[in-house]
Amino acid sequence: MGVKRIFIGPLALAMLVTLGLGGRETAAQASIETPAKQAILVDHATGTVLFAKNSEQAMPPSSMSKLMTLYVLFDRIANGGLSMDDTFPVSKKAWRMGGSKMFVRVDTQVKIADLIRGIIIQSGNDACIVVAEGIGGDEASFAILLNETARKIGMFDSHFVNASGWPHPEHVTTAKDLSILARALVDKFPQFYPIFAELSFTFSKIRQGNRNPLLYKNIGADGLKTGHTQAAGYGLVASAKRKDRRLDLVINGLKSVNQRSRESQRLLAWGFREFGNYTLFKAGEKVSNAIVWLGDEGSVPLLIEEPLTIIISRKSRRAMKVSVNYLGPLPAPIAKGQVVATLRIEAPDMAAIERPLIAGADIPRKDFVGRLGTALEHMLFGSISD
Repeated sequence: MGVKRIFIGPLALAMLVTLGLGGRETAAQASIETPAKQAILVDHATGTVLFAKNSEQAMPPSSMSKLMTLYVLFDRIANGGLSMDDTFPVSKKAWRMGGSKMFVRVDTQVKIADLIRGIIIQSGNDACIVVAEGIGGDEASFAILLNETARKIGMFDSHFVNASGWPHPEHVTTAKDLSILARALVDKFPQFYPIFAELSFTFSKIRQGNRNPLLYKNIGADGLKTGHTQAAGYGLVASAKRKDRRLDLVINGLKSVNQRSRESQRLLAWGFREFGNYTLFKAGEKVSNAIVWLGDEGSVPLLIEEPLTIIISRKSRRAMKVSVNYLGPLPAPIAKGQVVATLRIEAPDMAAIERPLIAGADIPRKDFVGRLGTALEHMLFGSISD
C-alpha cells in the first residue's frame, strides 16, 4: 500500500475559493492601484475578496453608515413589526438637522415608505433621525440597537453613535464591515433592495436625484449609498451585477465627486474583467474512483459533499492542478459516507485548498475464498485488479 495521487487534468482554473467556508477568503490578486484610502472589492456569491486596501482600517463612514439604519428598519418591516404604510412623527431635532435633507416638516407624520426613499435617494439626515426616534425612542437608544445588530451580522470593527453618519470621533467603521453590510442588504431584503436603484424622489414638492453616480452609467450597478464628510473624503458602497455575477465595492477617502465616480467604475470593471466564477463540483458529485483491497468491488466512487465554486484569475487559469490523494489501495470493508480521500487544488500565488472526499458506496469485505484468491493473484502477478 502507498499514497495514491490521481491528477484530474488541467481544469483551466486558478485562484479559488469554496462556498460554505464560514469566512472570507482572498483570491490571489492581480496588480492594481487606487488613490482611495480604503477599499475592498468582493465577489458577492462567495464572499471572496478580490482586492483590498486598508480594508480593516477604522474610518469615518459618513452617510454610508445610513445603510445600517436601513438594515434595522428593513428587518423590522420584514418581521412584521412595522409596515411601509406606518408613519413616524417628526420632532424638532429631526426638522432642525443639518446636512443633506429630505425636508420633513416638524409635527407632521411621515410614511415609512417615504422615509426609506428619503434616506436612500436623498440621503436625508433628518429622515434618519425620524426613523431612529420612531424605533428607538431617541437617537442614543437607536445607536445601541445599531451596534447590537452590526455584531449579529459580523461587523465587529464598527461603532455607531448616531443614525445618519454625522461626524463624531467615536462613529467609525471599516470598508470590510461595510461590504458585509452591503452583502446582507442585497441577500436578506430582496423586496426592498430595488429601491436603491430608483433615480429620483420628490418630497415636500422638492425633487432630488439619487447621489449614486454608478446608477447612470449602464454598468449593472443597482445600489447602494454614497458618503462624504471633510474628514472621511468621498466614499461609496456599491453593488453591480453582470449576467449571473455580482460584485460589491466599498471605497473611501477620495478627493472629489468625479474621482469617486471614475475610481468606483474602474475597480468594478477590473473585477469583472480579471476574475470569473466557476462551479467545479456540485454537491454529491463524483470526483474520481479509488482502488479497493479485498473488497467485493475493486473500486469505490469518491464524492464531494459540498459544492465547490471557485473565483479565478483569467491570467492564471491554465496553471491550476487538481488531484485526489489517498493511502491505498483502500482496505475493505468501506462504509458509504466514510472519508477516504482528499481533493487538493493548487495554483501559483495561492495557498493549496484541500477538501475531504467520501466513499460513494458500501464495499463489503470479500469472503475467505475471495480474499485468498486476491492474495494469490497479488503474489503471482504483483498487481491488484480493479
